[in-house]
Amino acid sequence: METLLQAHPDVTAVYTHNDEMALGAIAAIKAAGKTPGKDITIVTIDGTKGGLEAIKAGELGASVQSSLFFGPLACDVAEKYAKGEKIPPWVKVSDRFYDKTNVDESMQYGY
Repeated sequence: METLLQAHPDVTAVYTHNDEMALGAIAAIKAAGKTPGKDITIVTIDGTKGGLEAIKAGELGASVQSSLFFGPLACDVAEKYAKGEKIPPWVKVSDRFYDKTNVDESMQYGY
């Protein structure tokens, strides 16, 4: 993030691939004298407690929790397939989206 800000000081949005990267970006943005969440919007993936706290603080724009709890669903589908049962062509794993509109009631889902 430090390098990005040096090369592109006018950046207004950043995507990081996990909440820890987002928290690091927030620190770098602050160190550069900018305000995360106001000068630069950050979105990420994970939905950790730290990420949700950053959303609540107004420093992180959004986080998507790509469910890491898909194991039971995947095993259920594999079991049905192995038994010769009909399974749908598409099995959706639901993700959770967090932003300022739902972070207060979603804190329990951060891991």
